[in-house]
Amino acid sequence: MDATQIKAVYFIGIGGIGMSAIARYFLHRGLVVGGYDRTPSELTQRLSEEGAHIHYEENIGLIPTECLDPDTCLVVYTPAIPAEHAELQYFQRNGFDLEKRAQVLGTLTQTMKGLCVAGTHGKTTTSSMAAHLLHQSHVDCNAFLGGITKNYGTNYILSPKSNYVVIEADEFDRSFHWLTPWATVITSTDADHLDIYGTEEAYLESFRHYTSLIRPDGYLIMHTGLKMKPETQKGVTTYTYSRDAGDFHAENVKIGNGEITFDLVSPLGNIKGVNLGVPVSVNIENGIAAMALAQLAGADEEEIRRGMATFSGVDRRFDFHVRTPQMVYLSDYAHHPEEIRQSILSVRQLYEGRHVKVIFQPHLYSRTRDFYQEFADALSLLDDVTIVDIYPAREQPIPGITSQIIYDRLRPGIQKELISKEQIPDVVRRGGFDVLVTLGAGDIEDYANEITQILSQKA
Repeated sequence: MDATQIKAVYFIGIGGIGMSAIARYFLHRGLVVGGYDRTPSELTQRLSEEGAHIHYEENIGLIPTECLDPDTCLVVYTPAIPAEHAELQYFQRNGFDLEKRAQVLGTLTQTMKGLCVAGTHGKTTTSSMAAHLLHQSHVDCNAFLGGITKNYGTNYILSPKSNYVVIEADEFDRSFHWLTPWATVITSTDADHLDIYGTEEAYLESFRHYTSLIRPDGYLIMHTGLKMKPETQKGVTTYTYSRDAGDFHAENVKIGNGEITFDLVSPLGNIKGVNLGVPVSVNIENGIAAMALAQLAGADEEEIRRGMATFSGVDRRFDFHVRTPQMVYLSDYAHHPEEIRQSILSVRQLYEGRHVKVIFQPHLYSRTRDFYQEFADALSLLDDVTIVDIYPAREQPIPGITSQIIYDRLRPGIQKELISKEQIPDVVRRGGFDVLVTLGAGDIEDYANEITQILSQKA
């Protein structure tokens, strides 16, 4: 469909964090936006308030009239929607132009300079940092992010003047293969989504193919030590980064008194005295990658230093809810064993000598099946672990796969329990800790407000 013909856009799965960002983009352009989602949420409520027509019943009769013309309505759907979905089938049968979210983002990277962040871990925080650095600089940017930034209260930033667009490049369902980055970061390539890829080799091959899509005048910024071997077009400049080594790295790291400061060593110009607005050690590397993108796009030293200090974080990414001398509670979206390991190490470093308790909700039966031993190894870095039933998301149960298989493999001597999610408030009330972390990408976050109320009374 010619973009100039589009008068309405209909989203199947509009409540997803990535889908809602694109819905906001089209709302801002003044188009009619409609959509379906399975359940109401804070995101869908906000979209409705901004003018989107949303319903929660799989019903063709509820689709807005403006979204029923195949000549003027673009349909965007998420890969998580099942093939038998009635509305999806209706649009397929009736000649509509259907595109995945990633295809729409890919079109934007063909007309703008895409600054993309890919990798198993750290995508949302790194892309949100980069977007903040640029948005508050003279460069400015557009952004489509995988989380709600605390600085802007949204997952979408629009700039009428900037030709840069920051995009979280998602490897799920090979979505990032639709993109044409001008510059991209690859944070990590630890195998994930094996329900899609089957093997680690196929997962790594997907990242290799992604690097071949970078524009010939573009840039690849890779974390050091990745298994994946890039295959870039002639003309692409490749850099490496990490906390301690690579073309971009940190020196003079100081951690203490609730602050983290360091100096950025960069081939594009060193920056001294960087202060992390969200002072957790994992954000040193995230920050290095974000600053590299910002430097490539033209942000200056003082703008980058100011942006790093004023970055407030992303909802559910090391998100502090209670922070007093007596009690700390934070939630983190970590749902892969390596993410969990990094999260736990960061917490233990920040709160050395204190009693840290983690409540973990595994995400997906398939991921639990593929990584149950790795989950147990990461959680065994703690002394006190509570595991909740698996959050299924898009999946049906797999025989023999429950949270029990992680629980049984926790190291001997660890304080542990296995509960249903409805028991979470009771576990919190019982106490016995002074730092609590809830981990997972499922609906464990729905308990954050209740946990905060319980702990605020104790603090």
